[in-house]
Amino acid sequence: MSKDLRINEEIRVREVRLVGTEGEQLGILNIRDALRIAQESNLDLVEVAPTARPPVCRIMDYGKYKFEQSKREREARKKQKIVSIKEVKLRPNIEDHDFDTKARNAIRFLEDGDKVKVTIMFRGREITHPELGRQLCVRLAEVCRPYSNVERDAKVEGRNMIMILAPKAETQREPRAEKPRDAKRAEKAEAPTTGKAE
Repeated sequence: MSKDLRINEEIRVREVRLVGTEGEQLGILNIRDALRIAQESNLDLVEVAPTARPPVCRIMDYGKYKFEQSKREREARKKQKIVSIKEVKLRPNIEDHDFDTKARNAIRFLEDGDKVKVTIMFRGREITHPELGRQLCVRLAEVCRPYSNVERDAKVEGRNMIMILAPKAETQREPRAEKPRDAKRAEKAEAPTTGKAE
């Protein structure tokens, strides 16, 4: 149904095809008769298909319909996940411990439903050995395999090599509630310290 529906006296046609509250067809009626039937039911006459010949009108509680529609739209907006891209930067000669930390970060981002842009940064003559960067990308993709798919294979762009990992839907968790934790921290900071009265 269109958002800008005409209701009751706004409907300026001679006759309409009338649909009852339960979806039953009431036939083609004069607009005055259709309005009277709606008013007798303490409901509205709503034009649901203005381009039909004759236009189709339905008897309904328009206020309730608008409320439920806006509620559905709010729910749909709530369910929409805005996917952001988080970046994990590595160097070709990264130590194992640092690699593990970067991999944990990537997994955390993927679990939160974000894509991960893996950037291998080459410095100086390291760019002459892109295979080292590619091996690193393959290694990280392997570690993240339970949580992600490779959306874009590793490619050299300038002095960097870039690969993009996309999260698997089944491994995503509910977004972490970070705000309440921050709020608690703020409350602690604001709480007066109990000192001895002088």
